[in-house]
Amino acid sequence: MAPWLTVVGIGEDGFSGLGKQARRALLGAGRIVGSPRQLALLPHCIRGERHEWPRPFSLEPLLALRGEAVCVLASGDPMLFGVGASLARHLDSTQMQVLPAPSSYSLAAARLGWPLQELVTLSVVARPVAAISAHLHSGARLLVLSNDGQSPAAVARLLRERGFGPSRVTVLEHLAGAAERRVEGLACDWADPPIADLNLIAIECLAEPGTPRLSRLAGLPDSAFRHDGQLTKRDVRAITLARLAPLPGELLWDVGAGSGSIGIEWMRSHPACRALAIEADEGRQALIEHNRDTLGVPGLQLVRGQAPQALEGLEAPDAIFIGGGVTRDGVLDRCWASLKPGGRLVANAVTLQSEIALMAFRERHGGELTRIHIAQAQPLGDFDTWRQALPITVLEVAKGHDA
Repeated sequence: MAPWLTVVGIGEDGFSGLGKQARRALLGAGRIVGSPRQLALLPHCIRGERHEWPRPFSLEPLLALRGEAVCVLASGDPMLFGVGASLARHLDSTQMQVLPAPSSYSLAAARLGWPLQELVTLSVVARPVAAISAHLHSGARLLVLSNDGQSPAAVARLLRERGFGPSRVTVLEHLAGAAERRVEGLACDWADPPIADLNLIAIECLAEPGTPRLSRLAGLPDSAFRHDGQLTKRDVRAITLARLAPLPGELLWDVGAGSGSIGIEWMRSHPACRALAIEADEGRQALIEHNRDTLGVPGLQLVRGQAPQALEGLEAPDAIFIGGGVTRDGVLDRCWASLKPGGRLVANAVTLQSEIALMAFRERHGGELTRIHIAQAQPLGDFDTWRQALPITVLEVAKGHDA
């Protein structure tokens, strides 16, 4: 059977910029769905009944038209931060065909002369601007889809706050349309000029002298986090994350999250990684919220409560880190029961009581115990000596697929 739904990518050049296949689909459609701006780009010869997307946005009215000849209008490439990607979660390729136009990213890269494969492409359309923070480093080039005309000012403000005021910001309005325009300036001098709602932001990142280097690899400096002392320290954090081994799309439970450092670095490892930070202390909850935004992972979900009770009803994780509370009744067993088959559990212990709990757990479920000793050089009179930190015992155990 031929697909009943055709998703047509349309640019600012409207119907005249479409290929023959897209034009034929629109001419033959009984119904056409799109935003008011997109529908206004169609000429009068298109006879299909026009429908605007419902508010609040929903795919249900469209999916209810299954079996009719329907076209959906999307901006540029529908499969790139577009409605085509949302529809693909409900329809397979036998029901839907996609006819893309050049994306805003492709057009912007062409205007700027930037090789597209060397860029970071992001979107703040109905997404927090704070997510940009994870991608900031000198020399990076970012292309950011704007939510509206206020987005460039919000992005420039974030760049200044993160120490990237010297970055060059270029706003491209109405790409490929008659009203195409370019506005340029430095983030530190951004004067908030009037900007059209339909725009894309290009950023050439440049850090101020002294701005901390925040790598995407595990082991950010402790100073990158706001904390009250309850923080998995840098070297131990790097070792812990190496054992947790995040992969794209996986979910972590950070149990007894403290300042949220493990969950935050897990999410920074790849944009598709997800994390839940479980924390009962209100002061530390505020620290987690600050840290996740500052370090560019606003999607980290904070669960306010204490394990094991707070774990009730949560999505099953691919990995679990327990940084505190291993001696609390039921925490280790509840985490183990919730972990997906094939998942990893890593727990750190400092006290003898928590170490005993990990050893008892290992007797039942196996795994590997590792003792970490770290010392730092510190002054002793006119000389230096090694100051030993408290040793950390790490339990790493993988759950069998038949468990």
